[in-house]
Amino acid sequence: MSRLPKNKTLAVWLALIGGVLGLHRFYLRGLGDWIGWLHPFPAALGWYGVERVLTYGQDDKLSWVLIPLLGMTIAASCLTAIVYALMDREKWNRQFNPALPADALPGSTNWLTIAALVFALLLGTVALMGSLAFGFQRYFEYQVEEARKISQ
Repeated sequence: MSRLPKNKTLAVWLALIGGVLGLHRFYLRGLGDWIGWLHPFPAALGWYGVERVLTYGQDDKLSWVLIPLLGMTIAASCLTAIVYALMDREKWNRQFNPALPADALPGSTNWLTIAALVFALLLGTVALMGSLAFGFQRYFEYQVEEARKISQ
């Protein structure tokens, strides 16, 4: 059975769009990749935190713990997309296409790869900073409330 070469641009887009589900790992390593199967769990917990905020409001303490998981998962997927996009052709082919020559075309960078890189930088930064800001804001508000209770 011949294995199809792994295209770098497709892997970058899969990491960007479906990275929270582990799609890039399944594309590169197959369905037997156990790390790929772990990707959806923190994302699902983060979505559950979003649902808790919509249901119980922003004062829900569990949501400010869960929502940053979603942001961190999105940021990690974007970081993976960035690493893949910046990997040179020889290293890509050596790692994911060992049967091909080092300068084979599937490991090359094109404009679609660069576009995914730009989107990954943008989305990853927004997700990371937003989740950190939300988590820290809720944490410090909780600390202020507890200090107010102690002082009374």
